[in-house]
Amino acid sequence: MLCWINGQYVDDTEIMISPFDHGFLYGLGFYETFRTYSGKVVLLEEHFNRLCSALNLYRINIPYTLKEIQEAIYELTRSMGEDAIIRLNVSAGYNSLSIPYKYESPNVILFQTPLIKRKRNTEKAAQWLQIRRVVDEHHCFSFRSNYFGNNVLARFEIEDLTTTEGFFLTSKGFIADGITSNIFWARDGILYTPSISTGIIPGITRQWSIMIARRLGYRVVEDVFIKKELENAYECFITNSIEELVPISNIGKIHFLGENGPMYQRLHQAYIEEIIQTVKRG
Repeated sequence: MLCWINGQYVDDTEIMISPFDHGFLYGLGFYETFRTYSGKVVLLEEHFNRLCSALNLYRINIPYTLKEIQEAIYELTRSMGEDAIIRLNVSAGYNSLSIPYKYESPNVILFQTPLIKRKRNTEKAAQWLQIRRVVDEHHCFSFRSNYFGNNVLARFEIEDLTTTEGFFLTSKGFIADGITSNIFWARDGILYTPSISTGIIPGITRQWSIMIARRLGYRVVEDVFIKKELENAYECFITNSIEELVPISNIGKIHFLGENGPMYQRLHQAYIEEIIQTVKRG
């Protein structure tokens, strides 16, 4: 499958990265994952800005502009002949075992993988995870980091991620996020979502959903919550950049409105309109 690495289009079997890349040695790398619609990415600028914030914090140079990344994404999906899931990955690059003052030559890669078509409004179940969300004290997990061990261990608890999402709690028992998503729930016209103080990654689709909900006149509460507060909700849904907004039907024996949730329906329709406008802008 065709990939893009450091400005060149190559087959995935030809990609070579040194074991001295600090993304391998120290896990020092960051990424963004999203899907395309007619070769275009919704909220790509926001994804790129979040990635750049992480890279700037760790003094990793990013030698490509947003426009160059956008053009490479379009060419990759064109080579596949259909829309795809794209991962933009930046690792710190080759160095000795010592840590430099800054990283001048990172490895920048765009991978693509076939998009699994999922019918919109298809519900998922949810399950409380036994493993707890790791709270990062050094900012690394505030971004999409190459360290994904916490989520990998959590994934082992869920038999089928296509039908069920695992919900993390923090070590103090507060609701955090899903294995691959951010969590929302609603009751009495108020939208709730965990605060970033719980250690969650502030997802791009999460941020968009909060902004649009407020624009539509809903009150949005970002705070720390215990399980009971979600379990008393009327509706619950999750967000990520691949699956958009996904309604949750139940968590254990507790049921929600699922695809019939009015706030979910209104916000997801607004997201679909965002997609349409992105494709139109070209």
